[in-house]
Amino acid sequence: MAHLPLRSLADLRALGRDDLDRLAAEIRAFLVQSVSRTGGHLGPNLGVVELTIAVHRVFRSPRDTIVFDTGHQAYVHKILTGRTDFSGLRRRGGLSGYPNRAESEHDVVENSHASTALSWADGIAKAYALRGAVDRHVVAVVGDGALTGGMAWEALNNIAAGHDRRLVIVVNDNGRSYDPTFGGFAEHLDRLRTARSYEDVLAWGKRALRRSGPPGRLVYGALHGLKKGIKDVVA
Repeated sequence: MAHLPLRSLADLRALGRDDLDRLAAEIRAFLVQSVSRTGGHLGPNLGVVELTIAVHRVFRSPRDTIVFDTGHQAYVHKILTGRTDFSGLRRRGGLSGYPNRAESEHDVVENSHASTALSWADGIAKAYALRGAVDRHVVAVVGDGALTGGMAWEALNNIAAGHDRRLVIVVNDNGRSYDPTFGGFAEHLDRLRTARSYEDVLAWGKRALRRSGPPGRLVYGALHGLKKGIKDVVA
C-alpha cells in the first residue's frame, strides 16, 4: 500500500488533498479485506474514514484526547495510530474491537455502549481545566443515534454549563444506529440539513476558506472530506 502504515500522525498532516483521497481509499480497501476475514464492525468504520482522518489532522493525539462513542467505530483511529495488524482482530492476543488503553497511548477510554462518550469527554476536559492544561482539547465523536440516549443528554447539560472546558463534539449524523433514528433530536438534525440558512452558511464558509490562501484551502479540503465521510456510510 502506498500510504499505509503511516510512520506517525505527522505524516498524515503532511499529505496533500490527492494523497488524502488515496489514503481514504486504501483504508477502505484494507478494512473490507481484513474484516471480511476476521469479522467485526465494517459498516460504521467505512462511514467514518474521512471524518477520522480530519479529526487527526486538526487535533494532536495523544496530547488531545479523542473519545469515540460506541467504540466499535474506532478501527480507522487504530489504523492511523499505527495499529495495522488486523489479522487477530477481536481474538485473544490480537487487536481489541474497541479502544483499549493497553494497546496505545491514543486510546484513553475503553467503551462499547452508546451514549457514554460525552460524559467521559466532559470529565476528562474538566480534569484538564483543573490542571491548567489549557492547550489540550478533548474531542467526542458521537453518532446521532447515541444522542437519543439519556446519558448523552445528562452530559450535554453539564457541558453546556462548563465554559472552562476545551471540548469539541463531532456529530456523525448518518441517520442510523441499529435502526433509523427517530424523535425530536433526529427531526431537528433533519431540519438543519435542509434549512436554507444552513446551506448559506456552508457556501459562505467555502468562499471564505478558498480565498484565504493555502491554509484555508487545506482546512476546506479536510472539512469537505469529513462531510463526504459522514454521508458515505454503509449502515
